[in-house]
Amino acid sequence: MNRPAGEKTAVFFGGVVPSSPYEEQLAEEVGKGLGGAGFRLLHGGYNGLMEAAARGASAGGGRVTAVTLADKHAVWGDFNQYVTDEVHVADVGARINHYLDSADLVVAMGGGVGTLHELTAALYYAGNIRPIPIWITGPTALGLLSFLYKDRWLVETPTRPLGHVTSIPSPGAFAAQLLALTQEMEAGE
Repeated sequence: MNRPAGEKTAVFFGGVVPSSPYEEQLAEEVGKGLGGAGFRLLHGGYNGLMEAAARGASAGGGRVTAVTLADKHAVWGDFNQYVTDEVHVADVGARINHYLDSADLVVAMGGGVGTLHELTAALYYAGNIRPIPIWITGPTALGLLSFLYKDRWLVETPTRPLGHVTSIPSPGAFAAQLLALTQEMEAGE
């Protein structure tokens, strides 16, 4: 993907129906932190947690790119007002690849089956294709992550490390993790 030198990209996966006002506020704080740290935010572009994260990223000074399916945009409706750029791709596989090939960081929160698909694709990609930090936050997504570990859908082995997956229990923990990642990325430039 062509992007300006030094640009950082965070992909946000979250649903259109927030499970609680707390999760919606958390998504906005996540977006604001990412925008403030200089990350461009990629997400579906629509409402719910995506819109909350985009609102935060915009308030933090970040750009927001919507990635959608070319033939579904007319059906799914207009993007939220915080979207600054848009990418239309041919199919779901191209959408997932666009997200993950672009990502320096993936942040996942609760959602429906689409969010679940995006998260599981990211978990596979980061464990098998290219390591990308995947941060899970919000009570809904953390509950899912707990289930995946407990029922052994996610199992760390010597050939399948899971060090790229991080549980983020609170806004303060997110801010601390983001600061550490940003410093690490700047030191590596």
